[in-house]
Amino acid sequence: MKVAKRRRREAKTNYSKRIKLLKGNAPRVVFRKTNKYVIAQYIVSKEAKDNIEVGVNSKALLKYGWPKQAVSGLKSLSASYLTGYLMGKKIEGKAVPIIDFGMIINLHKTKIYSFLKGLSDSGVKIKFNEEKDLFPSEERIKGEHLKNKIGFDEIKKKIAEAGASEDKKIINKVKSATESKVEQSSKKDEKLTVKKITANESEQVNIGGSK
Repeated sequence: MKVAKRRRREAKTNYSKRIKLLKGNAPRVVFRKTNKYVIAQYIVSKEAKDNIEVGVNSKALLKYGWPKQAVSGLKSLSASYLTGYLMGKKIEGKAVPIIDFGMIINLHKTKIYSFLKGLSDSGVKIKFNEEKDLFPSEERIKGEHLKNKIGFDEIKKKIAEAGASEDKKIINKVKSATESKVEQSSKKDEKLTVKKITANESEQVNIGGSK
């Protein structure tokens, strides 16, 4: 009798699915649920070893205006969407990932597809079947069914603004580094020119002296 691996017995890892994902040689965005939050990770695998490059927890939405009185909703459809949107903004410019839902049952209009919708709306070019009715309704994504209203549009706006601000910082950093390299190169050229002039003058003096 063949005994299943421990993580398979604990319903944590589907090894046959993992092997297929690894064979794709593409980064993965992993989506997981806990009792309080939803979690997303951008993972790059090399030689079957996972390296987490970006991690996002729905608890981070509190920094973008998610109301503290609605903290119990940080595992909701709305939180899943906004976590996907936040993840998308954080991985802008990186290689397009494939989605890894792990052992979560794949049901349409649930948290996993709310997350996928947020990721897609952030600008990440995720492939999915657009013909199927996969996503929850806009009303449910915005949390209009929640007892404690969350100010969905305002939170999404703040995430987008933070992403734009971060992009500007990166651009300025690259620009500054480029200008610094040009300046250093220019100084090196000046030093070489001075050395050549000094060498030529010295040679002329020696020639004059020999005469």
